[in-house]
Amino acid sequence: MKPVNQPSGKVYITGAGPGDINLLTLRAKAVIEQADVILYDNLINAALLDWAKPGAEKIFVGKLPYCSVITQETINQWLVDQAAEGKQVVRLKGGDPMIFGRGAEEACFLKKHGIEFEIVPGVTSALAAGAYSGIPMTHRDASQMVLFVTGHTKKGAKTGLNFDWEMLAGFEGTIVFYMGVKN
Repeated sequence: MKPVNQPSGKVYITGAGPGDINLLTLRAKAVIEQADVILYDNLINAALLDWAKPGAEKIFVGKLPYCSVITQETINQWLVDQAAEGKQVVRLKGGDPMIFGRGAEEACFLKKHGIEFEIVPGVTSALAAGAYSGIPMTHRDASQMVLFVTGHTKKGAKTGLNFDWEMLAGFEGTIVFYMGVKN
């Protein structure tokens, strides 16, 4: 229980962009600069942490391929605990937190526990890679749609990748596969 005078904490589920520090949004930079605590992933540009205010706590919670040191449940609870102490918490995630970044799972957990949060969008790697390489995701003469597909399922899922492969093969747009190395 927080003291009466203690301000409420808030969690900012923040997209760090695709790695190029120049693609970070102004809003993301602002929340990093005011954060008391930053829980950050493996896929962020570490230079972003230099923008943290003096004394800000920086906690690495990244997951490496096929090696999860810190569980998602633990991360979720840390977010709740830090905000409940009145802290401004940034959950810094690579790309956009709502595109295969578990941002929605974290937001649902925070909502369930009565913690105020804000989603700070980030530039997703698919859009940045396409733009930087000169390959448009959409084009009036070639592709009017974009489909984002993940190569991962939730750990312990009873079924593997359950795609309609015929639909994918016949899709008349751009298909972007995320995390498809193993699968």
